[in-house]
Amino acid sequence: MLKNITLTADIGLIAQARAKARARNATLNDEFRIWLASYVDTMPPQEAFHDLMRSLSHVKAGQSYSRDAAKER
Repeated sequence: MLKNITLTADIGLIAQARAKARARNATLNDEFRIWLASYVDTMPPQEAFHDLMRSLSHVKAGQSYSRDAAKER
């Protein structure tokens, strides 16, 4: 189900946004729906980091090297 909303923006920005949407063979309404979906779906950076770390928990970094050994590599 779709719902109409009213937004207020600078007339120049609206014109530029419409032109950009037209160049993509879309409407400003189409582009707004895409933006709104991504805005809602975006998770905070800290949460994204923790999700990434959990997904990489199986990765083992290997052995640690002393400062001298690391310089030799």
